[in-house]
Amino acid sequence: MLRVTRDITIDEKDLDIAFVRASGPGGQNVNKLSTAAQLRFDVNRISLAPDVMTRLTALAGQRMTRDGVIVIHAQRFRTQERNRADAIDRLLDLLREASIRPKPRRATKPTLGSKMRRLDGKKRRGDIKARRTSRSFDD
Repeated sequence: MLRVTRDITIDEKDLDIAFVRASGPGGQNVNKLSTAAQLRFDVNRISLAPDVMTRLTALAGQRMTRDGVIVIHAQRFRTQERNRADAIDRLLDLLREASIRPKPRRATKPTLGSKMRRLDGKKRRGDIKARRTSRSFDD
């Protein structure tokens, strides 16, 4: 059992990990060995609160299919074991981040001092630009 948060745990049997050939540079190793890990996890197998599920869908983006399966492709390392651990860690991080409820934003108004400083800066800048023009009345 993998513990995501206090309330969410994942059974390792629910993780489907396959090893495929990695892309990119690496010489013959890339052509011969299947070291990249492709993790598939069906989110519907665990019970998540609706708000957590919404955040998870937004965070996962294209990594989540329409059926609710998260697909993570890990090929950062040269060995299957490290890529497998990397894929699992990335899944757990994604679930942990989705389980955190965002802090609500409180609307605030600018202070009188900040308004005055802004207007003072605008006035000063306008004066600098006004002094750049050449005033000739010889026309």
